[in-house]
Amino acid sequence: MAGHGADESLYPIAVLIDELRNEDLQQRLNSIKKLSTIAVALGVERTRKELLPFLTDTIYDEDEVLLALAEQLGSFTPLVGGPEFVYTLLPPLETLANVEETMVRDKAVESLCKVANQHSAGNIEKHFVPLVRRLSGGDWFTSRTSACGLFSVAYPKVSTTMKGELRQLYRTLCGDETPMVRRAAASRLGEFSKVIDAEHVKSDIVPLYVSLSTDEQDSVRQLAVEACCSIASQMKNDEAEKYLMVMLREAANDKSWRVRYVVADKIVELQKSLGSEITKKDLVPAYHNLLKDVEAEVRAAAASKLKVFCQNLTSDKENIIMNHIMPCLKELAIDPSMHVKSALASTVMSLSTAVGKDKTMEHILPLFLILLKDENADVRLNIIANLDSVSEVIGAKQLSQSVLPAIIELTQDPKWRVRLGIIEFMPQIAGQLGAEFFEEKLSAHFMAWLLDHVFAIREAAIVSLKKIIQKFGVDWGQANIIPKLLQLSHNSNYLYRLTCLSGISTLSGVMNKDLTQKLLFPTVLSMASDPVANVRFNVAKTIKKLGPVLDQSVLQGQVRPCLQKLKTDVDVDVQFFAVEAQEVLKMS
Repeated sequence: MAGHGADESLYPIAVLIDELRNEDLQQRLNSIKKLSTIAVALGVERTRKELLPFLTDTIYDEDEVLLALAEQLGSFTPLVGGPEFVYTLLPPLETLANVEETMVRDKAVESLCKVANQHSAGNIEKHFVPLVRRLSGGDWFTSRTSACGLFSVAYPKVSTTMKGELRQLYRTLCGDETPMVRRAAASRLGEFSKVIDAEHVKSDIVPLYVSLSTDEQDSVRQLAVEACCSIASQMKNDEAEKYLMVMLREAANDKSWRVRYVVADKIVELQKSLGSEITKKDLVPAYHNLLKDVEAEVRAAAASKLKVFCQNLTSDKENIIMNHIMPCLKELAIDPSMHVKSALASTVMSLSTAVGKDKTMEHILPLFLILLKDENADVRLNIIANLDSVSEVIGAKQLSQSVLPAIIELTQDPKWRVRLGIIEFMPQIAGQLGAEFFEEKLSAHFMAWLLDHVFAIREAAIVSLKKIIQKFGVDWGQANIIPKLLQLSHNSNYLYRLTCLSGISTLSGVMNKDLTQKLLFPTVLSMASDPVANVRFNVAKTIKKLGPVLDQSVLQGQVRPCLQKLKTDVDVDVQFFAVEAQEVLKMS
């Protein structure tokens, strides 16, 4: 009987192993995802002796199955008996690291790195380093590209002699005849440099960086620039100047725009790694040239880094911005590429805090006005999103004189997202310019937005009005906003009657109890007989919101009969929301 029970316990495992050989791809994929179940049922010893060899022998399958297998094996350490036996996972992962599909190889390398971290120093040298040797010397480029990702996890745990061997192996890969291998070596050079002591960084890593930086393939040179950031962080500033800057200057002027693009994209990381002196001496001129690059992609990448690059400048910031960067921005504001102008619009306003009010008025504000009137909606949206930066610097008076006319012009913009951006910024403008100015210049625009054909605009206008009432006070809101909002309850278009209800619901949060009960609630009650069902069920929803602040006499005398009537409405949605309101207000 005991033997019979054991057979039964192994039956599901046999089924799952059969599924691994099934012709149906989805069945095999499902089986791979259940591997941990098989391993638990088999136990650690049988997993090591039976399951892993079986997987190693049957690895030739569709890429989806191999990808799932590579991922599963990365978390198999406890299932093979822990760190002592983790080396048994290396054979199937090594096979996966040799396959043609890049995604499978990358996942196998990721899992190999995981299991390497669980190896003891002795097992790393005994089992993992030989694997790295085999992959590094493989006949196919696929194995050699995979090997590049394993050096940084093996290196810290091995002896001095073996460290020298690993550096030599990596040097060989960096000079490989196949561009794909050199690319892989360049992409991993930065992370490898982080685990190597400073002396060998200078003697071994820097020559590799120089070699890769002059590679005939621009894709390799691109990756060398990325590696430069990590290598520089391992050095003192004077050493970085001595060993790295020659190649970095060449990269900033590389014949390939893709290499220059990476320099522009990584300019902030380079700035942090190289320090303020090298930034001032070398990176500022390089950044200036990148902003004026002949390729739009490079200019856009450089412009997108403007804010952080300028914030990170420590010495002589204002002078650098005004003399080296600002002249380029004037050209970018009228750049033929929409992407360049969009990138500039999202960052240029941040310079106002660095250069102060006078220079903002003279140099940045004209750029702002140019971009605000750009024909492309994305450019206008990006500049609007950063309005708060300039308004804080130039003050209310200059804001009303210089910026507001252009902003008001955009209140009628044909693109609703632009109108939305303006609406969301209005509470800040109103707060700076005051209640009187709002009533004179902006109030009419808000009322027009409440009648906008786009729902998001109407809702945003209500939210902004709530913020403005919070700034100017309830009495001001009662006198200037509420009467105009309540007029919408009589509008012939039911959408605007819904806007009235939405406004009442939102603004009730900032009005006192007396005003809500005497001014807002009667309007809601009057709309309970509206001919449109959507309006009626929104009446029920609004009553549910207002109910908690109403007096008991109002609840019993007016709210209860109203909800009772809505509960028997011909429309099921009206009935639903009426019942919901009754339950919330405890009237059911």
